[in-house]
Amino acid sequence: MFIDKSMTKTVITIHPDSDILEAKGMIEKHHIHSIPVVEKDNFLVGIVTDRDIRSALPSALLDDQENKLAKERLARLKIRDIMTANPITVSPAQTLEDALLLMQKVRVGAFPVVDQEGKVIGIISNRDLMRAFINVLGIEEPGTLLCILAENKVGTMKKIVDAISEEKISFGSILVARHWEEGKRVVFPYLLTNHVVRVKKKLQELGFTLLNPMEWYLDRLSDRLD
Repeated sequence: MFIDKSMTKTVITIHPDSDILEAKGMIEKHHIHSIPVVEKDNFLVGIVTDRDIRSALPSALLDDQENKLAKERLARLKIRDIMTANPITVSPAQTLEDALLLMQKVRVGAFPVVDQEGKVIGIISNRDLMRAFINVLGIEEPGTLLCILAENKVGTMKKIVDAISEEKISFGSILVARHWEEGKRVVFPYLLTNHVVRVKKKLQELGFTLLNPMEWYLDRLSDRLD
């Protein structure tokens, strides 16, 4: 899955010499959290976030004199004064997995997507990623997520798939995650049905352990595997 297929292509941008209140209005109007800052020909020079703008605005706790000085200072500020210059970007040819891992690493909510010349052609946000993965996993359709602890050996996945298919149940998707116990994996089949009592019983009879997916914390994996 490539970024150019899931990114937002109609990008709201702003010039570095624009004032902060203009950016605030754009964020509120379009319900966004980040605005790429561009110069001529859409060349990227920075990014400004709603947090940057909130930090620059006067506090409601200021007295009249302090508030007056803060407003005077605000009138002199431009986007270039509060933006993050040379932000982290991604290319349209990178994958959604690349963007997801990078987002987790640097803790930001969106990346400008730029071409080889550094011009903005899109933006990929955590909302875009969530929408893409929901679509790929098929979980927009009603169904049930199972969580199966299984041996990490050849033939195990076939046994699970056969057991489910024999009940004439369709798959929305199936994921496999590492488990901290050596030789184990956790399988997450998303089944396009809410009637799973029989298939759960069959899987248990085959020796599989069923876990509660709501109690499965993927963050524990990285803690134990570091």
